[in-house]
Amino acid sequence: MQVEDVLGNRLRLKILKILNQMGELNVSEIARRVGANHKTTMKHLKILEDEGILHCKGFGRIRLYRFAVNSAKAMAVQSLIENWGKTK
Repeated sequence: MQVEDVLGNRLRLKILKILNQMGELNVSEIARRVGANHKTTMKHLKILEDEGILHCKGFGRIRLYRFAVNSAKAMAVQSLIENWGKTK
């Protein structure tokens, strides 16, 4: 998948910004914070996980998502998010 396909979606960008701020959240909390339903949120989380940007760990029915620690893509996205709002 191309970078514009992954980052060209407003909901995925919201998910990434929230996870960058919060560190790790479960699917329900992510969905609540971005204002989307569970199914839609899961679809976008799966795309981000498949691209190696997010890492998921499960505890029974609970799935927690965070940025993938050893991923160059994840580090690049985090850097972009952190630096975007900075002034010169």
